[in-house]
Amino acid sequence: MKQMIEKVYPKIVGIRRYLHQHPELSYQEEQTAALVAKHLEDIGLEVKTQVGGLHGVTGYLRGSKPGPTVALRADMDALPIEDAKDSVYRSTVPGVMHACGHDGHTATLLGVAEILSEMRDEIEGQVLFIFQPAEESPPGGAIAMVQDGVVDQVDGIFGLHLWATYPTGTIGTRSGELMAAADNFTIEIQGKGGHAGIPHHCIDPIVIASHLVIQLQSIVSRQIDPQKAAVISVCKIEAGDSHNVIPDTCRILGTVRTFDVAVRDKIVERLGHMCEGIGKSFGAECKLTYQTGYPAVVNHPEPTELVRSIAVDVVGKQGFIEMEPIAPGEDFSYFLQKVPGSFFFVGCGNFEQYQGSHHHPHFDIDEESMKIGMELLATVALRFLQKEAKNRAELAECME
Repeated sequence: MKQMIEKVYPKIVGIRRYLHQHPELSYQEEQTAALVAKHLEDIGLEVKTQVGGLHGVTGYLRGSKPGPTVALRADMDALPIEDAKDSVYRSTVPGVMHACGHDGHTATLLGVAEILSEMRDEIEGQVLFIFQPAEESPPGGAIAMVQDGVVDQVDGIFGLHLWATYPTGTIGTRSGELMAAADNFTIEIQGKGGHAGIPHHCIDPIVIASHLVIQLQSIVSRQIDPQKAAVISVCKIEAGDSHNVIPDTCRILGTVRTFDVAVRDKIVERLGHMCEGIGKSFGAECKLTYQTGYPAVVNHPEPTELVRSIAVDVVGKQGFIEMEPIAPGEDFSYFLQKVPGSFFFVGCGNFEQYQGSHHHPHFDIDEESMKIGMELLATVALRFLQKEAKNRAELAECME
């Protein structure tokens, strides 16, 4: 397989760089989807477009014999960030760039599709290649594709994320909770504005917001089981236009990250009670708007063990990282709620060459990591189909 990867690698680098130069935001991936569809058609796959009513694309590879189906997924969307890199493949779209590696995900999976299409005589079963739009913007593209039935006949699903925090040559994952549920909240405080020198005639929404920001932290520290992970972060406060005018209103924007549904529900409840109580104590009105985002990414044990064993084969024991849960969110979670599978990280960091991390204007990847990603995904697909076909054969013998 390594020879096949080396053969396809220059083409995959070219695709990744083209996508990096021509990024498209969530729900706008029209040209990206067209490029993906054409590549899949050129290598003889059965292609569907506009899957999920969005710009989703699937490619279906039939092996030489009928059997189980494994799905491999990549996301395609970019972010509203200005590309500040000085490189030949810098984004040509003002204010838009691939700042999270989705261009690399798409290119890597196209490489896997090409490799496995040349091995179809060795494949017992089917491989479904899923190219998903809108991972970065809830409600996201995964749930739309799931609702469209894209994984209804799938026996297992796998996905990777190129991860700049880890150096190239490493692979990380874990069984169970891997990535957090990611929710957003907005608190709108309606006070009473007036002269800053006469505060007793006002209801100061900034003072109320200050109390709320501090008190919100007590939800995690004093009202959530310390054995359960949770994060509440206030990330933006909007209020006022002048140094001597108390404003009428103030807005607080933040995010909540959890792994446990019960913890998530309790935080929502406590946020509401805290807003109401603190608002009333100052004679103000506090309105909470809570936007539920993606569920937590929870890997299934058996597929994850398969990934772990193959990862060790690919990068060695020293290159495999047994991860702790991390707080970023991912809508691959919707696929895992429907089908057994596993999500994992492939290190793409070159710390001497690239300084920007994910969602940063200087973000970039070490393209050599795509070789590791291709080998891992292709091998996972092949071994999963082999294992599933063997299990079916053994079950059929027992039934006779």
